[in-house]
Amino acid sequence: MPVNIISTENLTFCYNGIEVLQDISFAVQKGDYLGVAGPNGSGKSTLIKNILGILQPREGNISLFGQPLAVFRQWGKIGYLPQRLAALNNHFPGTVREIVQLGMERKGNFLNIKQVLQMMDIEHLSSRLIGELSYGEQQRTMLARALASKPELLILDEPTTALDPQTRDNFYQLTQELNGNQGTTIILITHDTGVLGNYARSLLYLDKKVVFSGTFEDFCTSPDMAGFFGQASQHIICHQHDRSSV
Repeated sequence: MPVNIISTENLTFCYNGIEVLQDISFAVQKGDYLGVAGPNGSGKSTLIKNILGILQPREGNISLFGQPLAVFRQWGKIGYLPQRLAALNNHFPGTVREIVQLGMERKGNFLNIKQVLQMMDIEHLSSRLIGELSYGEQQRTMLARALASKPELLILDEPTTALDPQTRDNFYQLTQELNGNQGTTIILITHDTGVLGNYARSLLYLDKKVVFSGTFEDFCTSPDMAGFFGQASQHIICHQHDRSSV
C-alpha cells in the first residue's frame, strides 16, 4: 500500500479569531512531488507551519511518516526552507561552507559538499561569511543546507524568490532529479502556478480551503477547474498541452 508521508484531516486554523484555513484534508505519498499554490493570503505558508508544528491548529489531525504530529520526533528526515530568511543572524560567524555542512546531520546520507555548493552556484562563496552575502546568495546558501542531508521530505516555501533565472531553472531541475532519482518527497509552495506543472506531479490549490487536490492530469480534465480558472489558464497551469493547442 502507498505510504503517506503527510496526512491532514479536517485541519482548521484561526488567527485572531479569523479562519485562515478551513477543513483542510489531503495526503502526500512517499515519492510524490506536490505543488502547493494559491493567491496571496490563501494559507499556503500557514498550512506548512501547522504541519511542522510551528503553529497549532484549532481543529483537525496531522500525521508525519505515519505518526501523529504530537509524537513525531524524526525531524532529521525533513528539510525545510521557510519563505523568509528574517530569522537569519547576519552576524553569525559562519562561512557558507560551514553553514551548508550544518545540514549534514545524518552521517553517511548526504551530498558531497562540493557538489551541493556547485548545484547552487555558490562554490566561489564557500569561504565568505553569511552576513557578507546578498539576500539572493543567502537564499542559495540556505537552499544548499536544506538539500545537503538528502532529506526524505523536502519542503520549500517560495524558494526561488531571490534567484536569478538561470539559478532558478537549475534549482527546479535539481528538485526533479532528487525526486526522480533519489525518491525524495517534495512539497514546493509557490504563487507561480505557471511553473508548477513543469515539475510537480500533483497540485494542492488553496484559497483558505481546498479548491483542488490531485494530479495535474486530473486538474487538466476537471470541468470545475475549467470554470474556476477558465479553460485557457487551466491548460497553461497543467502543462499537459502546448499553449498553442488551447
